[in-house]
Amino acid sequence: MHQLTLAEIARGLADKKFSSEELTKVLLARIAQLDPQLNSFISLTEELALQQAKAADVRRANGESGALLGAPIAHKDLFCTQGIRTSCGSKMLDNFKAPYDATVVAKLAAAGAVTLGKTNMDEFAMGSANESSYYGAVKNPWNLEHVPGGSSGGSAAAVAARLLPAATGTDTGGSIRQPAALTNLTGLKPTYGRVSRWGMIAYASSLDQGGPLARTAEDCAILLQGMAGFDPNDSTSIDEPVPDYSASLGTSLQGLRIGVPKEYFGAGLDPRIAELIHNSVKELEKLGAVVKEISLPNMQHAIPAYYVIAPAEASSNLSRFDGVRFGYRCENPVNLIDLYKRSRGEGFGPEVQRRIMVGAYALSAGYYDAYYLKAQKIRRLIKNDFMAAFNEVDIILGPTTPNPAWKLGAKNSDPVAAYLEDVYTITANLAGLPGLSMPAGFVDGLPVGVQLLAPYFQEGRLLNVAHQYQLNTDWHTRTPTGF
Repeated sequence: MHQLTLAEIARGLADKKFSSEELTKVLLARIAQLDPQLNSFISLTEELALQQAKAADVRRANGESGALLGAPIAHKDLFCTQGIRTSCGSKMLDNFKAPYDATVVAKLAAAGAVTLGKTNMDEFAMGSANESSYYGAVKNPWNLEHVPGGSSGGSAAAVAARLLPAATGTDTGGSIRQPAALTNLTGLKPTYGRVSRWGMIAYASSLDQGGPLARTAEDCAILLQGMAGFDPNDSTSIDEPVPDYSASLGTSLQGLRIGVPKEYFGAGLDPRIAELIHNSVKELEKLGAVVKEISLPNMQHAIPAYYVIAPAEASSNLSRFDGVRFGYRCENPVNLIDLYKRSRGEGFGPEVQRRIMVGAYALSAGYYDAYYLKAQKIRRLIKNDFMAAFNEVDIILGPTTPNPAWKLGAKNSDPVAAYLEDVYTITANLAGLPGLSMPAGFVDGLPVGVQLLAPYFQEGRLLNVAHQYQLNTDWHTRTPTGF
C-alpha cells in the first residue's frame, strides 16, 4: 500500500480495494518503524488521522467521491493546525498549539484528506538543508549521510521514503523545489497569491508560497486542486478562478516553446547535472517541443537581492516572538528588556538570529535606500527579464540545483555556500512566478531535478509538461534502497 501514489489511492478507495482507515493504519505503522532514521516528522497525529479516515470512509459509503477523500497527507510544521503543536521547527514555538486551522489545512480537511502529522523543517523555514531545526537534522532517504534539502526537507524525505504519498510544503526561495530535486520528487511552487498564506507562519511575506510535494506531477495536480483558491482572510490572495489541473494533463507538447537560459550553465553548475538537463531537453523535443536559447541577464544579482529582501521581511515578521503573549519565555526575567533579549536569544537558533540581524541592518536608518530599496529595484529587473522571455517561449527549463545533495554538516561553517544552492530557484520567488521541479536522473546515486518555470497562473502548463515527461521516463518511479 505504501507504494501507491495519490491517484492510485483515489482509484483504490473508489473501487473499495481498501478503506482509508486500513491505509492510515498501515502508514502510521510504517512511520513509527522507519522515521527514527529519517527524523522527518516533528509531531504525529494518530488520533486525528484515524478520526478523519473513519469519517472519510463514511462519506464514501454515503456516495461521496473525490481524489483527496480518504487520502493520507502531512503538513509542514508551519501550517497552523487547531489544537496541535505548530512549532515552525523552533524552540521559540515548541509549546505553541494553534487555536485555528490555516486555510490550506482547512481546505484539505474539507476535501477529506487525512492528516498523519506535522513534518520537520528548517527553523522558521530559514535554510537549504533542513539542518537548522530545533528537533535535529532530517536525513535524505537516498543516503542517510546527506541532507534532503530545505526548508521543506521533512515533507520531502517522508514522501521520498514512501511514508506517505504527498505532503504540503512552502517555498520562499526554493524550499519546495530544492528538496524535491534532492529527494527525487515532483514539487510545485504556485504563482504568488494562488494558495492562501493565512495561518501559514510567515518568513518573508512577499516571497512565501505554499504548494505540494509528491512523487508525480499527477499527484501534485490533485493536491494543488485542494489547496488553491481565493481567500478573503489573506490580503495577498488573488481572486482568480482555479482550473481543473488534472483535466489538462493530457495536452500534447507539440509546438511547445521551451527556453533554456544561457546563464544557467556557468561555472557553478556540476557538469554531470548539466548533461542530465540536456538529456531532459532532448526527451521533451521528442515529444514535439521546440527549444531555443534565451537570456536572463539579471539573474546574477538574484542571490544578493534575495538575501537582503528575505531577511528584512523576516526581521519584521519575527519581531512578534518576544516572550510576552505566546511561545518561549526565558526564566525569571529581571525587567522587560531582559525578557525580550533572553527570550529571543534562547528561543531562536543561530541561522534565524543571523538573518534577523542582517534584515534589521538592511532596514536601519541610513541603509534602507542603499540595501533594501536597491534590492527591490533589482527584483523588478529580474521580473522584467522573465516577462521579456515569456514573449518568446512558453516555459523556461534549467537545473533546479547546481549540485546534488551534500553531506550533513558540510556547509555549516560557510552559510554563503548553502545560500548559493538556491541560485536557480530564488528568481521565481522574486518575480512571483510558478515553478516546478521534477526528477531527471542521478549523480553518484543521488537524485537530480530539472526545473520548469511558466507565466503567472500557468501551473497547469507546468504540471502537463512534467506529466508528459514522466509518461516517457521512469526517474520518478525509483525508490531509495531500504524504503
